[in-house]
Formats: sequence, structure tokens, C-alpha cells
Amino acid sequence: MTDDLPDPRDNADADPCRAALHDIAAAADLRALEALRVALLGKAGWLTLRLKELGKLAPEARRARGVELNTLKESLLTAIEARRVALEESALAARLASERIDVTLPARPAAPGLIHPISRTMDEIAALFGAMGFTVAEGPDIETDWHNFGALNIPAHHPARADHDTFYLPPENGEGAPRVLRTHTSPVQMRTMLREKPPIRIIAMGRTYRADHDATHSPMFHQCEGLVIDRAITLGHLKGCLVDFLRAFFGLPDLPVRFRASYFPFTEPSMEVDIGWNRQSGELGRGSDWLEILGSGMVHAKVLANGGIDPGEWQGFAFGMGIERITMLKHGINDLRPFFDGDLRWLRHYGFSPLAPAMLHEGV
Repeated sequence: MTDDLPDPRDNADADPCRAALHDIAAAADLRALEALRVALLGKAGWLTLRLKELGKLAPEARRARGVELNTLKESLLTAIEARRVALEESALAARLASERIDVTLPARPAAPGLIHPISRTMDEIAALFGAMGFTVAEGPDIETDWHNFGALNIPAHHPARADHDTFYLPPENGEGAPRVLRTHTSPVQMRTMLREKPPIRIIAMGRTYRADHDATHSPMFHQCEGLVIDRAITLGHLKGCLVDFLRAFFGLPDLPVRFRASYFPFTEPSMEVDIGWNRQSGELGRGSDWLEILGSGMVHAKVLANGGIDPGEWQGFAFGMGIERITMLKHGINDLRPFFDGDLRWLRHYGFSPLAPAMLHEGV
């Protein structure tokens, strides 16, 4: 390329151009190359100024000089582009070399993940009731209206059936009653009664759904329900089961527990279960205040009959509690929403090591 340039002895302007070609070839990086381009071909560049001077020459001299300068311009542009490509390839090669990972190296040791408080509570519930002879039963999240409401003696006019309380889905195959996202885990009890013969002793844990959302409610939450069906079951069995569970779960052997008359469509008689606490400090088992914690009662005769069980021969009790609720009380969490935010900082604070599984409490 330099052989095509005019001899410096014939044209004094050739020397700067030859020097420029040398500088271009020696440019260390893209920034230096761009500075050379501006100095040669920019608005005030060396070659640009010579092209502007063509108008001062005679026609014949202008023509010859124009061909010469345009040839030089093409040579400079070609040299700049070639050097730019070379520099970019060199930079890419250097980056690839610096970022290369040796995949033959052993993996970095990683700390074990943490168990979410909800999962931990469910493990503890399963361990505690498992010691009492309960087994864990499961059912679908999407239920029929009959399993979720009708079979449980919940009448058609009950507020829980309203659209503003319950999530409804189109009926299967476009026919029949609409399906529902289960509002409690009670349908698992009904499915168990229809599938198994008594005696029955189960707990059902899982996700439930209701149209509610604030600091203490979520559209999706977790619930645990228990069902016992046998001959000669009484309220005394229900009381003993729940008192032992609550005292073991909260780790308070003397936790005050109170049973208070209430109403549920699927149990008769029905009772709310309260535990002692201090309203001012929030401390459980202390003070003279009471805090409602779960619902319970003897299984209604109509529910037993709907489950294919003769209420004249068999009796049973049932109970239900919110898993988030008892988790918040046990660990001093005052807001439900972080349970579902996925904030790792929150999980590091409230999470549990997988190497420390839930253990049975002494005396259960």
C-alpha cells in the first residue's frame, strides 16, 4: 500500500501520509486508532484541509491533485478499517482468555439451603400427630362444589359460596356446576371417608384459596385439618388430642387452653379453641387474655352420612387451623405477606437448617 504513495521528493505532502499509515498500523487500541482517524479525515484533519485547497489550483493541476488526494484517502480508510478489525479480534481473544472457566475443576462448596417456616411447621405437625397415630392424607386443589361445600353440610345461601369469598373455575367440559379452588382442606376428609372404611385417623395439610388479602390474610394460604372416626369417640378425646398438640407445638407444657362453644355447619357441637396469652407483650401462655387459634367439633351426622358412614355406629371429631397463623405466633412474625415475597434476607432470618429436622417433643 505504501508503494502507491507519491515519492516525498516529488510531493512534500507525502511524508505526513506515509507517517500516518505507519501510525495506523502501530495503533495500540481502538481509542488511539479513532484519534488518528479524526486527525487525518476529520473536519479539520490533514487530508480534509488539502481537499479544501483544491479550489485554489488551476483546472489541470486541480484534476491531478484531486486524483492523488482521493487515492491517499482510500488508502487511509482501508488501513484504518483493517487495523480496527485486527484490534477488535485481538480484544475479543483477550477477553475470552481472561473469562475462560476450567470446567474440570471441582464445584464450589455450597451452603445447604434453608427450610421455609411453613415447610418446617408442616413437618412439625406431621411429627406430632404422627406420634398420636395420625396419617397424612392429600387431595386436589381444584375441587367440585359438592366436595368443598355440599357434602360438608354448607347450605347454598352460606356466605362462603359467594363470588367475593371464593375463586370459581368453569365447569369441566363446560357442563355441570362450576369447579372451585378449595377454600379449606375439609374436602380431603370427605374423600377419605368415601374411599376408606373406619376407623379413620388422618391429618390433611396443603394450600387453600380465598378472595382476601391484607397483612394477616392471603389469597393462597396453608391449612391443616384433622379427622378421627371411631366407635365411642367423645369430646374428651378431641380435647386431649388438641391440648397435647398445642402444648407440644409451642413448647409450653402449662399452656392454658380453652374450648368455647361456636358454630360450624360440618360439626355439632362445635368449639373454638383459645390459648392463653398476654395482649400487651404478645407472649404466649402468660397474662389473662385469650387468643382464638383454631376451630373444632364433633363431625355432623349429615357429613358422616354423605361420606358413606353410618352415624348410628360411628362418631368422630374434626379440627382445622391455619398453618401460617400458628407459625407466626410461634416465631414472632407479625406480617403474613413476607411468607410469599421470596426475600432471601427474610428466609435467612426465619428459615431452618435442613440438617436439623423436626423432632418429636418429649411426652407426646
